[in-house]
Amino acid sequence: MKLITFISAMFLVSSLGAQKPYTGNQAIVKSEFIYQPEDVPFPSCHASTIEQTKDGLIAAWFGGTHEKHPDVGIWVNRFENGKWTVPVEVATGVQHKTLRYPTWNPVLFNYGDEIILFYKDGPNPREWWGEYITSKDEGKTWSQSIRLPEEIAGPIKNKPILLANGDLLCPSSTEDNGWQIHMEITPDRGKTWERTKPLNDGEKYRVIQPAVLVHPGGKLQALCRSGNKKIITTWSEDNGRTWTELEPIDMPIPNSGIDAVTLKDGRFVLIYNHITPGESWGDRNILNMAVSNDGIHWEAGVLLENDPDKDGEYSYPAVIQTSDGMIHITYTWNRKLVKHVVVDPAKIKVRPYKNGNWPAE
Repeated sequence: MKLITFISAMFLVSSLGAQKPYTGNQAIVKSEFIYQPEDVPFPSCHASTIEQTKDGLIAAWFGGTHEKHPDVGIWVNRFENGKWTVPVEVATGVQHKTLRYPTWNPVLFNYGDEIILFYKDGPNPREWWGEYITSKDEGKTWSQSIRLPEEIAGPIKNKPILLANGDLLCPSSTEDNGWQIHMEITPDRGKTWERTKPLNDGEKYRVIQPAVLVHPGGKLQALCRSGNKKIITTWSEDNGRTWTELEPIDMPIPNSGIDAVTLKDGRFVLIYNHITPGESWGDRNILNMAVSNDGIHWEAGVLLENDPDKDGEYSYPAVIQTSDGMIHITYTWNRKLVKHVVVDPAKIKVRPYKNGNWPAE
């Protein structure tokens, strides 16, 4: 398969006016599409997820005519022997011969001897339900779909966290009674579940799609997408059973998906769309990496995408750190392709934000 590789946003001018934005591109090791349009039968994709396997990498996303269309299925490909395999459809929302629902938001997690692929099935995010499939051969073949129990959706967008006690903590949320987040916990790979109460009322803070960070001593932090123009955070010190009151941090967000990861060196990485004061609430034409030492105070790290004309959409990122230390990010590229970027954390040079703006070069 021919891979298109290039470094994004090196010479673009952003909302900083005549100044070029800081790119931090010295840290980018690779930038590529994980498939080409001719490799798949669908025109639109969204909501990718990525995980490491014994053979390399595995990615998944939903693809079809467009989001919400009944033909949208879950697609997977693998990076092995230096290249990405041709994508295959591994799950659909087929109910019977004349009824099919769209699928949504796949999330991969690798236990080591088994990969779980969680996803949602249903007509819309207010009515969907959780399902999962498993693979014991690094994603080459998959089990039949298993429906999760009522009120259990699985990780709603971002990856679960395997806690030291063996519990798999799945950050989740609902949209049928305002935007509310909660946590779902399974100690036995999805056989039994525990669900926390909602962590917010859906009114003061409208939040969904948490991403979980692990701090020293096992303290947990969730960073949430919100409709409040700020990333919202909450903390837990009892393995995710109870959480503090939600509060905003000084990081802007245009109501778009985020993801975050705890690095082996103790730093935290956040992938998000950085809006600046005065910009549109819905803009997703810029995609950014921020770095923090405490999960609260963040600095600019890498500019992954930047379209000053605001015609592009770079959204719904997923981020992991692999065993070699590299940071791997996938995200939606204009709803047409899934892009994969590799960042070397040792080469990240952070810069402070300037009055809420992404810094200049």
